[in-house]
Amino acid sequence: MDYTKIGFKCGLEIHQQLEGFKLFCDCPTLNLRDTKPDICFERKIRAVAGETGEVDQAAKHEMAKSKRYIYEGDSKDCCLVEMDEEPPHSINESAVLVALQIASLLKAKIVDEIQVMRKTIVDGSNVSGFQRTALVAYDGVIETSKGDVSIPIILLEEEAAQPIEKAKEYTKYRLDRLGIPLIEIATGSEIKNPEHAKEVAEKIGMILRSTGKVKRGIGTIRQDVNVSIKGRNRVEIKGFQEVKIMPKVLEKEVERQKKLTKKEESHVRNFNKDGTTSYMRPMPGAARMYPETDVIALRVDVSQIKEGLPELINEKAERFEKLGLSFDLAKVLAKSDKVDMFDKFVKEFKKIKPSFIATTLVSTVREIRRKYEAEVDKLTEAEFEEIFKALDGGKISKDVIIDILIDYSSGKFKFMEDYATACSEEMEEEVKKMIESKPGLSPGAYMGIIMGKFKGKIDGKTAMEMVKKFVK
Repeated sequence: MDYTKIGFKCGLEIHQQLEGFKLFCDCPTLNLRDTKPDICFERKIRAVAGETGEVDQAAKHEMAKSKRYIYEGDSKDCCLVEMDEEPPHSINESAVLVALQIASLLKAKIVDEIQVMRKTIVDGSNVSGFQRTALVAYDGVIETSKGDVSIPIILLEEEAAQPIEKAKEYTKYRLDRLGIPLIEIATGSEIKNPEHAKEVAEKIGMILRSTGKVKRGIGTIRQDVNVSIKGRNRVEIKGFQEVKIMPKVLEKEVERQKKLTKKEESHVRNFNKDGTTSYMRPMPGAARMYPETDVIALRVDVSQIKEGLPELINEKAERFEKLGLSFDLAKVLAKSDKVDMFDKFVKEFKKIKPSFIATTLVSTVREIRRKYEAEVDKLTEAEFEEIFKALDGGKISKDVIIDILIDYSSGKFKFMEDYATACSEEMEEEVKKMIESKPGLSPGAYMGIIMGKFKGKIDGKTAMEMVKKFVK
């Protein structure tokens, strides 16, 4: 399809949860706990006028349904702020700093002062009936294979409550998620086609993960897509949690818009498993925004972010390749939580190739988890360090690394000496006797016997050297 010819326009809104504490209180940032709730209450939506003096049409639409909204939660995870029974505390400055770092990585202009606003919420997902949101930066840019895509705004806002039960008369929410710091990044409409939309979403996701301060997993990041073609009004498709389905949904939405017999109003849609979309509600407008009077504006200190910006995941991968890692291994390591450990061990253990350290930390651990169902994720940095120290010092061979990792994870490990490399002189004498007792075998056959007998106490290279010494 010629997307330029049909006047394809597309922009993304990416919402990413941050780690730490909630945005306006000191409660933990949990997504959904399975504990029994000790808080339960109800509310109904009442649409109010925004800053323009008008009532938002989407809010009117939802209020007319007269639905009940039931909220429940564990008091360990939420407080009176989430219940809208206490004013919000000061904005979480750690979350602000992460947002500023992300803004810098996106080359955006940072505001002088962060002023919190209220945005009317029409689905009951905020107890107060509004979401607190603040502009952090604007006029950013991201480089892609099809040219630059603008980043008009970057916002910091509070996450909504999580729906756990829906019926015609009511919706039930859990409060654990409500108030988690959420960064929203909106792109311009320079996206060229559905595949380009996927590329942009993936690159922004990479930048977000590079901070090491964002939540991971399904439900922690959501992408909304705004799309239209020539002669049609914009629609917003909500709730992409994985980008791989994005091109298919956009292709089907374009086909739907092409088949329209008359121009429809802008509105919000959700997508179905087959990639089609369905009507959700009217498009919210500017009438839902009004000032927040309970939170003091925060002056921004740009000097906080001048230094210490995180290294991007793509940059880490390129750096690892220069150390001798394969493209795939470098990419996997760069995305893992073992990066700092890897950098430390490469500097500390000069006799071990960086590629072997990386393979051990990532690939070997993954293989052990898959094959032996061992709890290797519990291994500490100190335990890995002890293993590499012994290997670097020649006290153990590479062949016993897997055995040590398995024993560590199963609680069977006692002493590193149990895996020590045998004395070379004694080993050579043993190899000589074995070859003399079984004359006429090939070098490969002798190697098999040796490696099986000594079970990792000798490395392959040393064993082969000994075999060649006695087999003429």
